[in-house]
Amino acid sequence: MAGKLVDEFVAQVITNSDYTNLDAVYLKNRVLALVGEAGADRTTTKEAIIDLKDELVALAQANGKVGASFNEGDTLGAELMNFITPRPSVVNQRFWETYHQNPSQAISDFYALSKQNDYVKVKAIAKNIYYQVPTEYGEIEITINLSKPEKDPKAIALAKKLKQAGYPKCQLCLENEGYQGRVDYPARANHRIIRFKLGQKTWGFQYSPYAYFNEHCIFLDSQHEPMEINQATFERLLSIVAQFDGYFVGSNADLPIVGGSILTHEHYQGGRHVFAMEKAPVEKQLQFAGYPNVAAGIVKWPMSVIRLSSDSKEELVALASKILAKWRTYSDEDLQIVAESEGELHHTITPIARKRDGKFELDLVLRDNQTSAKYPDGIYHPHQDVQHIKKENIGLIEVMGLAILPPRLKAELAEVAKYLLGQPNEIKAYHQAWADEIKAKHPELTPANASEIVKAEVGQVFKRVLEDAGVYKRTKAGQAGFMRFAHYVGLVGD
Repeated sequence: MAGKLVDEFVAQVITNSDYTNLDAVYLKNRVLALVGEAGADRTTTKEAIIDLKDELVALAQANGKVGASFNEGDTLGAELMNFITPRPSVVNQRFWETYHQNPSQAISDFYALSKQNDYVKVKAIAKNIYYQVPTEYGEIEITINLSKPEKDPKAIALAKKLKQAGYPKCQLCLENEGYQGRVDYPARANHRIIRFKLGQKTWGFQYSPYAYFNEHCIFLDSQHEPMEINQATFERLLSIVAQFDGYFVGSNADLPIVGGSILTHEHYQGGRHVFAMEKAPVEKQLQFAGYPNVAAGIVKWPMSVIRLSSDSKEELVALASKILAKWRTYSDEDLQIVAESEGELHHTITPIARKRDGKFELDLVLRDNQTSAKYPDGIYHPHQDVQHIKKENIGLIEVMGLAILPPRLKAELAEVAKYLLGQPNEIKAYHQAWADEIKAKHPELTPANASEIVKAEVGQVFKRVLEDAGVYKRTKAGQAGFMRFAHYVGLVGD
């Protein structure tokens, strides 16, 4: 049933917020101030508030109230959705009131708000391509990221002319809460952060706007300080999984090449998702001297993972800290593993925490950021022959078995399928050798199965990517080297 656009939006604001019918005229006038009065009487068949918001943004652009770039439209959209978003103090008060009665419900309610007010971009995320591929390590996950907008060249050019304010310092700072946004910076008017204590400091809990998995969230330091993996990291991760039931949490590594995209602000990522690495079994049990209450082992995974499990957070933190300290200084030149060169440290850990069967669990993924003449992008980085699929850093999410692949691949893989079928195509030169391998490997290729075969082969490439990033290779020599390191830490027995 059709209704007037502005009136329908106002009605949805009242339904989904603390506003009442007495506020209807006020709300209409505030919306008109944002989108313009011309065309305000147009009708719509939309009912969902986010769809109505999108139509209002289009109306504002037609009225010249906002520019045509994505960021300008997104800034207005966030301001419109701010009408249904309670003040930060109210959001926090409600969260903690509910948390003291039912922690899971408090988390669920905050996630629902973050979707309802379009901070979590549900419509955009739905565009992503997602599937699973079976491997000897379990079913790894593939995503082709189509949700994040392409950068607008005009907006980039304009941003270069603007004086950089340096506020907020980065996109993870608390100062983003309610930030209007600008042509070169995302809108955050509808952004809310839950404050909580972590040790002696205040931290923030928020959701990721462009989530890669269920309830993808971020835990961030209230201070803008660089990332660092140390004993406090393990203490914080275990404290977080104790407070946020059902969530895993992990940290990107703190060195370039093996680290995440934002190393300037201490933060962790978490969510309610079970990755292939969590499902992977321990294939070699370990027992470390002095830690009788910690079960340990090497995980069957393409990267080098030591899994620790215990009822005792203190013993877990102590052993994890010892493994980190030992790894920071450990070299095994027979395997091209070098802790330091020319004053640069090369070793760190990507840690992931969870609770399983009532016990605390830590996965410690050994990382090494060396480069060489043969591998200038990184010895333990995707090698050149797989960079046609994935050439970016292998961060926390990929480490656990979820590939985040660039949007270019949607069209490029379609051309690969055409090539395999002998159809006219525009295959990229960097896919050519791989496509020829697929053709030789799959004589059963038909128009009916070509796309699925290509998707499966992408999964096999990502498996190789993870193997490239693994410090100790899954060879006899590599696993013997892994055991040498375990002995260096303090292994009991063989």
